[in-house]
Amino acid sequence: MQGAMAAPSVVPVTRQISGRAAPAAVPDPSGPESGQSLAAAVADLPVLDASGRRVLFGALFRERRAVVVFVRHFLCYICKEYVEDLAKIPKSFLQEANVTLIVIGQSSYHHIEPFCKLTGYSHEIYVDPEREIYKRLGMKRGEEIASSGQSPHIKSNILTGSIRSLWRAVTGPLFDFQGDPAQQGGTLILGPGNNIHFIHCDRNRLDHKPINSVLQLVGVQHVDFTSRPSVIHV
Repeated sequence: MQGAMAAPSVVPVTRQISGRAAPAAVPDPSGPESGQSLAAAVADLPVLDASGRRVLFGALFRERRAVVVFVRHFLCYICKEYVEDLAKIPKSFLQEANVTLIVIGQSSYHHIEPFCKLTGYSHEIYVDPEREIYKRLGMKRGEEIASSGQSPHIKSNILTGSIRSLWRAVTGPLFDFQGDPAQQGGTLILGPGNNIHFIHCDRNRLDHKPINSVLQLVGVQHVDFTSRPSVIHV
């Protein structure tokens, strides 16, 4: 495995958040040492898989590089459509670059399987129901008013997207928001070991990173997101 780690190097650690200072408890990953301390601060925190099994977050990237996408909540139509595009990334592309793709949500683990069926997502996925990892990484609650540009991954407008989200909430077996609606997400490139190569904390629901721009950083070839897989729209 070590030989494969000589894949294309990623850019230095970057923190892309608002101009406001991060909480004092969250190290600013402006260099390798501080990046390692930030990863170490979350490595021993648990996440849950679709069966409710506890897994240490650090175990997910201890032996490999990982692109880790934290989503807002599973009812968010923007997150749903973004993950639908993550689902289009061929596993062979990731294997060639020796990279794994992981989605982290913040709902109960019971919502993982229905969300995967809805989006067609078959890569790794876990939840952080207490949002402890979100908090320690300094991810925002609430939305910053900022122009995020047109996302290539979002197809619905706010009206139709919100109606679909509400419909899924009221027709689901458990009536909840599948996570804190005010929580924002982000994207990281981690590992192997306690290394953070890249971190982007979303300022608002539309501030996620274009997927191909992240894949390029880890040497994964370009993906065509124009063809849509068969997914269930409700």
